[in-house]
Amino acid sequence: MFDITSSKLLLLGIVALLVIGPKDFPALLRTIGKYVGIIRGHAREFRQQFDEAMRESELADLKKDVENIARETEASLQATGQTVESSLSEARQSIDTSLETATKSLSDPLAHDANGLPIAPPQPAPAIEATNGLNGSSHGGETPAGAPGGMAAQPTAEPGQPVEKSGA
Repeated sequence: MFDITSSKLLLLGIVALLVIGPKDFPALLRTIGKYVGIIRGHAREFRQQFDEAMRESELADLKKDVENIARETEASLQATGQTVESSLSEARQSIDTSLETATKSLSDPLAHDANGLPIAPPQPAPAIEATNGLNGSSHGGETPAGAPGGMAAQPTAEPGQPVEKSGA
């Protein structure tokens, strides 16, 4: 704005000293310093207000950005939730239809598989008795000849009772 160099300041000081005189010159410098301080104070306040306005506008922009991000995230979560719910309902329907077809095929006595063989309902598995690993006998039963124990049928006794042997 003003191009004031040190040589121009020196020239202004000499002219002011000659025009004003050495007696009033210190009072002039004090007055000039006071006004320069006031001008700097106003400039500082203006800059602070300007910076504050910039921060507020930046904060408002940031607030808008955060609100937009929140809305987008909420929409994304809702879409994801709907997708998951639709996938679950499809899986439920698939399971329900497969269960219905399985129960229909089991309940239909004339149902046939892909090879043309009739499909029979599953039979319950026979109960398996636990065997004693030492002599191949079951808990309270007899082992038939040729059983994994390798011994002929032998009577067993309950604990604390004597074993009856035949006359052989």
